[in-house]
Amino acid sequence: MADITIYTSNTCPHCFAAKDYFNSKGLSYTEKNVSVDPQARKELIEMGYMGVPVIIVNGETIVGFDKNRLEEILK
Repeated sequence: MADITIYTSNTCPHCFAAKDYFNSKGLSYTEKNVSVDPQARKELIEMGYMGVPVIIVNGETIVGFDKNRLEEILK
């Protein structure tokens, strides 16, 4: 089972697309919403990112919703 964390915001259409993708694959994930969670926002900035989604799969970071890259990692 993949270890997936996704940093999201309330107004990010790519975040919704990423969550829909994981749900359609039956994959569980941890969502960290920077719109409502100051700690999540701090973590994201400390990693050097200002935008969402940032998706971490088994320790590998993907910036944005890159479906092809996710497919490769989740094989």
